[in-house]
Amino acid sequence: MTSRTPSWPQTLGRAAARALLLALAVALAACESAPVTGRNQLILLPESQDAEMGLQAYQQIKQEEKISQNSELNRRVQEVGRRIAAVSGHPDWDWQFTVFEDPEPNAFALPGGKVGVNTGLFKVAQNDAQLATVLAHEVGHAIARHGAERMSQDMLAHLGGAAVGVATGSEAYVQAYSQLATLGVLLPYSRTQESEADEIGLMLMAKAGYDPREAIELWQNFQAMGGARPPAFLSTHPSEGTRIERLQALMPKALEIYRNSAAQTS
Repeated sequence: MTSRTPSWPQTLGRAAARALLLALAVALAACESAPVTGRNQLILLPESQDAEMGLQAYQQIKQEEKISQNSELNRRVQEVGRRIAAVSGHPDWDWQFTVFEDPEPNAFALPGGKVGVNTGLFKVAQNDAQLATVLAHEVGHAIARHGAERMSQDMLAHLGGAAVGVATGSEAYVQAYSQLATLGVLLPYSRTQESEADEIGLMLMAKAGYDPREAIELWQNFQAMGGARPPAFLSTHPSEGTRIERLQALMPKALEIYRNSAAQTS
């Protein structure tokens, strides 16, 4: 007499179902809404905790990386950053903007309003409005608490992997679950956050008095740089072309905000 062993999909499906029930229970207690877009978010960490983690990481980066002494670049970043932070909805946060000596055209944001800008970015951002596009995007990450959201997603993914391991007793199943979680949840979610930061940033720069049409110019500048990129489904960032199309669709709303901002300051 032979016994039937549940197939891999059946076993994995049962474990995934248990993980899903756990995730749903947690999600019901930790839902928030992103600014501007209103997208539902799962954030398990209190704001004070992820802000403290962001500050610690920021201080460590400043100790390990070379800070630029270029007075003109620092002046521009401080001025543009201050204007963006003032309309972020969180003017009371301890906003800090630092320029790092790094040829990579990049910037980053950490929880609690800590923003870093590489000197290499100024090869692509050709004026203050294009710089505002980047800083507003990073501020968008911060006020939407994308760092805490990603940590919350990672926590749930690990819970799911543990559930699969307990249900199957197989390391291979755990690894398979991890791959599915990464490709099916974590990376696409990061692309969602990037697109959301683009949208939030576009509205913030317009509200701060920077022409949002320069956002299109910035991404066209990035597009012109070329360079190798991973396949879209493995990338944590949308392609420049995808970003440009979405920004163009959002432009009428951003231009209305920009014109209202200009009228209020004239």
